[in-house]
This record gives sequence, C-alpha cells and structure tokens, in this order.
Amino acid sequence: MPPSSSSAKDYSEISRTFKALILGQILSLCLCGTGVSSQLLVNENVNAPAAQAFSNYFLLCFVYCISLACKTDDNSLVVVLRKRGWRYLILAIIDVEANYMIVKAYQYTNLTSVQLLDCATIPTVLFLSWLFLSVRYLASHILGVTICLVGIACVIWADALGDKGAEGGSNKVLGDVLCLAAAVMYAICNVAEEFLVKQHSRTEYLGMLGLFGCIVSGVQTAVFEQEALSKIVWDGTTVSYFALFAFSMFIFYSLVTVVLQKTSALMFNLSTLTADFYSLLFGIFMFKDTFHYLYFVSFIICIIGSVIYSMRETQMRDADEPRRVCPCLFVCCCCCGCCFEEGDSTEGSIDVSPSPNERMQMGLNPRSSISPCPVHGNQLSHL
Repeated sequence: MPPSSSSAKDYSEISRTFKALILGQILSLCLCGTGVSSQLLVNENVNAPAAQAFSNYFLLCFVYCISLACKTDDNSLVVVLRKRGWRYLILAIIDVEANYMIVKAYQYTNLTSVQLLDCATIPTVLFLSWLFLSVRYLASHILGVTICLVGIACVIWADALGDKGAEGGSNKVLGDVLCLAAAVMYAICNVAEEFLVKQHSRTEYLGMLGLFGCIVSGVQTAVFEQEALSKIVWDGTTVSYFALFAFSMFIFYSLVTVVLQKTSALMFNLSTLTADFYSLLFGIFMFKDTFHYLYFVSFIICIIGSVIYSMRETQMRDADEPRRVCPCLFVCCCCCGCCFEEGDSTEGSIDVSPSPNERMQMGLNPRSSISPCPVHGNQLSHL
C-alpha cells in the first residue's frame, strides 16, 4: 500500500474514532440531564415516570411524524404505517416498558444494585449483535468492552466504600429483577434500532417510535398515574424540570440514531458509561454529593476502553458464510422477504445492490429487483 494511502486510512480511522467519542460524550451529557431532572422532580415529590416518558415521545412524534407526513412517496407516513407499523409498535412497547422499569427499580432496590445490573445491557448487546446481526468482534473489541466494565466497576466500588446507595430498598429482589429485565429490553431495542436505522431512515424510526411511544406511555399514564398527576403542583419550577427531561431525552434519542448509523449498538452503550461521571459532577454542586477519586479513575478507564473498541471497525458475516441463527425464527425477519419492499429509504442504508453485470453472473434477470439484506447478506429477487 502506498504511504499516502496508508496515511489517509490512518487519518480516517482517527477521525472516525474521535467523532464516535465526541458523540458518545454528548449522549452521556444528555443522559446526565435526564438523571438530574428526574432527581429534581423527585425532590418536588413528583413520581410519574410514564408521564415523563410521554413528554419525550410527544416531541419525537411532533417533529419526525410531521416530516414523514410531508412525504408523498413510498416513505410517507401512511405507507410506512401500513407496511411495517406493527414492528415499530412492538419496539415502542419494549422501549417504554424498559424506561418505566428502570425508574421503578429505584423504589425497590439501591443505587449500587441498579448500576451493577444495568451494565448487563453491554454483554447482552454484544451477544445479540453477534447472534442476529452476524457481527464479528475482534480481540481489540473484547478488550475494549472488558476495560469499560472495569471502569464502571470502579464507580460501584466507590459507592460501596462510601455507603452511597447501599441502604434503602423495600424489596431488593424485585428491584434487581426489574433492573435486569430493563437492561435486557434496552439491549433488544438497541440492536433492533441499529438494524432499522441502517435499513430504513432515521426519520422513519424516530417518527414511528414517537407515535407509538406516545400511545403506549399515554395509556399507561392514564391508567396508573392519574392520582400522582393530580397531586403535582404545576408551578414554573416543576414545568421547567419536565421540560429539561423532555428536551434531554429528545436530543438523546435523535443523536442515538446517528451514532448507530456510524458505529454500532455496542459502541453506543460503551460511550454512555461516562454519564455516571457527569452525573456525579452535577451531584456535587447541586445535591451536595461527596467526591471519590475512583469516579475520576472510572471516567478515564471508560474513555480508554471506548478508544480501544473504536480503533478497529467490526466485521460482518460473509455472504456465503452460514448464519449463526436462522432468521426465520422471527416473524417477518429481514431475510424472510417482507423487509424488502420496493422504495425503501436509502437514508443511512447500506448499498450492497449488485450491478447489472453482477446480476448476469449470478444467473439473474438484470432487470429484476434484488433486495439484499444489509446485515445477513441474503438476496431476494423480485421479478
């Protein structure tokens, strides 16, 4: 390889790693904003997690569904709802309930347990990506994940040494189960989101998630939180805390799709581990929390782990390599034909369509429409 080509490749790798880290830290700050606003709402005796989630889904629906409604082609709102709307409904239910359960877990268990069990999202995403997205992880990726987990262990250790979050919890077993279930559901959402934003468009995903998330969280709020909402004093302070939570989550969800298009679900989860460090800084100044040097050590370790992970791109399964799991285990999965409607959006998708000459070599009609799976390599011909 010529020196100039090698230098260009190295620069591209450094640039990609730097952008991934910057986006990850912005996401961490957004998560920190949601945590701070939630704590401020708790201090105001507000306990309405479904209503908080509804505010975020409403913004997503308002912004991105309007964008979809303005389209008149096969990617319009009505067409998307008819073709694959039910898939987004299932994903929205999982996402809403994951958010609800992680908030509920704090009522039954302690902070240390929540932090520890929430890390189950990372190995679950790694396993699901390997199993269903056919992602190949190299030794550097495994090393990066391990280093990040060591970093988050430092946070938990610091909490244990300072007895922060070690007390409390009316039913720790129930709280731990809720947290673990939420972590698994987050992992499912992340992996599904990675596939959807790479096959379709960010606007479609966010619009559909906002629409169905509004419906699900709205029903949940009406059924379970009427009494809690009636007790809230809707003054300027409470409204501003709700607004901070809603806008932080809106920016977070919007940027997550960018990160997943450029990297992967696993890199997204590794990058946001530093949110605990930012939350600590706000806690020191706003809630008079105490500082422990292990928090800073954790931040540095997580950054190092994220850099090591993102230095080399993950690889995908070759087209002729057997899949690790039959995609037909899932109804209407990506390789079963129904995900390859004509006119799918190309925004953020992977262009792997063969040329007319390549179609001839494969023994196919050069005018036929081939829809290759952007993940598994399966090719379907629509004559």
